[in-house]
Amino acid sequence: MSTSAAKEFPPEKIRSIAAEVASLLKERKESVCVAETVCFWPLLHSLYPKAEKASMDLLTLGLAGCTPGASGIYKGGLTLYTLESRIAFAGWTQETITSYRGPTTDIVAGLATNVRPKLGATYCVSESGTAGPTGGDTPNRTPGYVALAVATESGTYTKELSTGHGGDREANMIQFAVEGLGLLRDVIKGDAKL
Repeated sequence: MSTSAAKEFPPEKIRSIAAEVASLLKERKESVCVAETVCFWPLLHSLYPKAEKASMDLLTLGLAGCTPGASGIYKGGLTLYTLESRIAFAGWTQETITSYRGPTTDIVAGLATNVRPKLGATYCVSESGTAGPTGGDTPNRTPGYVALAVATESGTYTKELSTGHGGDREANMIQFAVEGLGLLRDVIKGDAKL
């Protein structure tokens, strides 16, 4: 566990951006859902701080609210970690399975685009990445790589990056959550580009 994460969980950088996102959604009377595979447990815990860290299923607790009224903005979350869940909920086909080569912006865009209408949300934020400590031989399977997407009715916004945290799994997951929230905030505010 990284030192900064051990001091305070969730870290302030997650709490502050999560509060900003929740406020924007409430102001606009909009909603969000999550389709995630790797990292959103720090994000989700930050938005639902009363949950015990030990009871948090790493990938299944939904975006649940850091302020009163979270049920008005959060429509649900899906952990799409297995092939079966991706086929059932994210529109994966035999072609998707055959061509899969790790996390990419196309993969997360597909997750978000398929889950958003199923849960009836204004936005669906999605991620897939390589948290570490080990990875693979391609850039998108290197620890610290993450692909992010936010699907809306008018289009899907994507972003990919490497955190620079190497194989530090917790630091990567926290940074993935910060970046995912940041992309969601930018889309809500109209600052993101398709």
